[in-house]
Amino acid sequence: MSWRTIVITSRCKLDYKMGFMVVRAEETKKIFLDEIAVLLIENPAVSLTGCLLEVLTEKKIRVIFCDAKRNPNAELVPYFNSYDCSRKIKVQIAWSDDLKGAVWADIVAEKIRKQADFLEELEKINEAGLLRSYLYQIEPHDITNREGHAAKVYFNALFGMDFTRSEENITNAALNYGYSIILSAFNREIVAHGYLTQLGIFHDNMFNHFNLSCDLMEPFRILVDRKVKEMNFTDFTSEEKHILVNVLNKTVMINQTKQTVLNAVKYYTRSVFDALNEGDLSLIQFYSL
Repeated sequence: MSWRTIVITSRCKLDYKMGFMVVRAEETKKIFLDEIAVLLIENPAVSLTGCLLEVLTEKKIRVIFCDAKRNPNAELVPYFNSYDCSRKIKVQIAWSDDLKGAVWADIVAEKIRKQADFLEELEKINEAGLLRSYLYQIEPHDITNREGHAAKVYFNALFGMDFTRSEENITNAALNYGYSIILSAFNREIVAHGYLTQLGIFHDNMFNHFNLSCDLMEPFRILVDRKVKEMNFTDFTSEEKHILVNVLNKTVMINQTKQTVLNAVKYYTRSVFDALNEGDLSLIQFYSL
């Protein structure tokens, strides 16, 4: 099973040879492809051969490309990653609104529950209690927008009453970077199962290619929040970004076993699809810390 996260920071050429990714720079290094789970290319001066791209796609390795500011802005997503993707897409289109609304309510409840748990750890007892009260007010499709109300209370408790998610600052830059890494993991899993990332169960932005990924990732955002709060970044350079990338290797509990976050994404994503296809919300498996 793949487990390594490889970050390419300097100008080099990436090639493929006999099961290895070859990194050609001042020194030549080889990395066994079957060990790689995520390949993050931070430097836009890096060149890749077509042969390597083909193998990376075949092995379902998550490849994330960064812009000149080293922020993720694209990824490698195969057209076909499941033998029965046409059938899966028809099934996805047929998911009922009632079922999608119920699944979304469960996802929102789990996200708010995890936020409340974190605030309690930080001894933000009043705010945590307010979030827990929202759990009893969640309706299908979250029509009362408990998620939005919880987010305002949560982020103000974490980063101060003057904090807003729309502001340009180091904290938001770190949060956005970490979320983009988590989002990429969900994009790959959804495509690997043969579904479309564009068709969400709640998110429905015509300009968003990853509506379904944005839906499913919500309970995993807290992992990034925890790390950003813990590190209290005063700068946001490559070193800080690598710390956030490493969130994917954090160990969590899911399916009664210890798994990395990357593997937890697999278990959870599969369980949500099972719940949607079987009409059984009890099949959804959330992770715990």
